[in-house]
Amino acid sequence: MQGLPLLSLAIWVPIIAGFAVLFTGGDRNAQAARVIALIGAVLGFAVTIPLYTGFDLLQASFQFGELKPWIETFNINYHLGIDGISLLLILLNSFTTILVVLAAWEAIQTRVAQYMAAFLVLSGLMNGVFSALDAMLFYVFFEATLIPMFIIIGVWGGPNRVYAAMKFFLYTLLGSLLSLVALIVLYNAAGGSFAFLDLYATPLPIIIQVLVFIAFFMAFAVKVPMWPVHTWLPDAHVEAPTGGSVVLAAIMLKLGGYGFLRLSLPIVPDASILLAPVVIGLSLIAVVYIGLVALVQTDMKKLIAYSSISHMGFVTLGIFLFNAQGVEGAIIQMISHGFVSGALFLCVGVLYDRMHSRQIADYGGVANRMPVFAALFMLFAMANAGLPGTSGFVGEFLVIMGAVKVNFWFAFAAAITLIFGAAYTLWMYKRVVFGPVANSNVAELKDINAREFLILGVLAVLVLVMGVWPQPFAEVLHVSVSELLTHVSYSKLPVQ
Repeated sequence: MQGLPLLSLAIWVPIIAGFAVLFTGGDRNAQAARVIALIGAVLGFAVTIPLYTGFDLLQASFQFGELKPWIETFNINYHLGIDGISLLLILLNSFTTILVVLAAWEAIQTRVAQYMAAFLVLSGLMNGVFSALDAMLFYVFFEATLIPMFIIIGVWGGPNRVYAAMKFFLYTLLGSLLSLVALIVLYNAAGGSFAFLDLYATPLPIIIQVLVFIAFFMAFAVKVPMWPVHTWLPDAHVEAPTGGSVVLAAIMLKLGGYGFLRLSLPIVPDASILLAPVVIGLSLIAVVYIGLVALVQTDMKKLIAYSSISHMGFVTLGIFLFNAQGVEGAIIQMISHGFVSGALFLCVGVLYDRMHSRQIADYGGVANRMPVFAALFMLFAMANAGLPGTSGFVGEFLVIMGAVKVNFWFAFAAAITLIFGAAYTLWMYKRVVFGPVANSNVAELKDINAREFLILGVLAVLVLVMGVWPQPFAEVLHVSVSELLTHVSYSKLPVQ
């Protein structure tokens, strides 16, 4: 595979496949649209596998680089490259796209081609975010991801889909506009360059660093989302179709955490250290308070949405601890959360497809009618609660270890979420799955079919493998995280 533009393939194969799906026409060719979409998703994932197998674990610089002029007047380049941090996120994104296409095989019956195309295009755009090494290219991909997700929520969502789609779009767009201003400031400071490596090497006065950090923070905090700019997420999740919720939770929330790692910490290291207590405080509020909010939810999707906010609080907490355990734990937590939250939303989708209800009170005794589903659902519930032996434990444990090194009370507050996570997850599981058959609708349920078992079974294997043997995921991070922390701890003296 040497010499192939693998990153460009990871971006453009799913996008081209998405447009190819659109050419299948209306719903009379829905099966052809599904098949082409699945082929495109599988090819999109296949071209990312050599990125992992060919990745040099000892190299600190960006790998698989591609550089071509784009807008030469402003020195904007089509510049791609990855390190260990972006590698795992690209793999997660491309793999999740396959599951989303399979999950929609029977559930989506109208505008099938457009639905599949939106997810394929979104997958390519997010790979662009994770591989861009030019700040303006990063911004273009970052903003472009809003369009397919806006369409997915607004067209295939629930009764309040237009409200949820508009809220999602406006929150994330307005948060990002300040980051564009910050990039222009950095462009001038770097002598007319948007290249990340040039921006990393440009010393800035501390006041400029603080302002740039705040601008980036507004963009990435909304995307994570952090408290108190999290209110768009529950609405988006509740109204989005199952595939939309899966991609939103598994991938799109990670754009915020990735932005902190790729832009905020290395470009403005002094401001990142100076304002870290604020970010840590907001993260701990999300971990504890949002966990309590999740306890009182009656809608399964909304409960899992609030759970996502609480777990993503671990990510921002770990990033701003500035030690290897915290940062690596945050990245592993992002990958694990992609598996677990995606699986939980798929489980809710399985039930919704059969009963057309997400209300916990409408269920009870599901295990009596769907034993295989109940077993898989239990595994994902345990992983969401951070049970040792599952992927949910690994990242949270590392972040808590990193927090102990900084402040015991940070670690203590973060550990509380393990209690809350177990409480709200098991409360939901008990009410939905255990007990006698609650009503005639539950009595008519049928267990998962082969396609649903394949989707949930693959995720179950990944959750267990990552929990028992996290080394293949962690080893690609060590050098990249070490390089990042060395750059931040060096903390260039600001120019006065």
